[in-house]
Amino acid sequence: MNKSVLLAAVIAAAALSACGKKEEPVPAVVTPPPAAVSPAPAAPASSDPAAAPSSSASSALDQANAATEAARNAASAPK
Repeated sequence: MNKSVLLAAVIAAAALSACGKKEEPVPAVVTPPPAAVSPAPAAPASSDPAAAPSSSASSALDQANAATEAARNAASAPK
C-alpha cells in the first residue's frame, strides 16, 4: 500500500512538471529596408514666392537621400 501511494505521488509530480509552460524561442525580427525617397516633381512656374521650394528644403532632402544611401550601403556591406 505504501509503495503504491509513493509511486502514485511520483507519477503525479512527473506529470505536473511535464505539463508546465515551456518557453518558445523568440523569432528573429527582420526589418525591411527603408523606402526610397524620390524627389518631388518640379512645380510649375509661379509668381508666388511662397509656392517655390526653399533651398533649405532642397538641402534637407539631399541630406535625407544621402543618409538613406549610406544606411543602405552599410546594410549591404559584407561582414
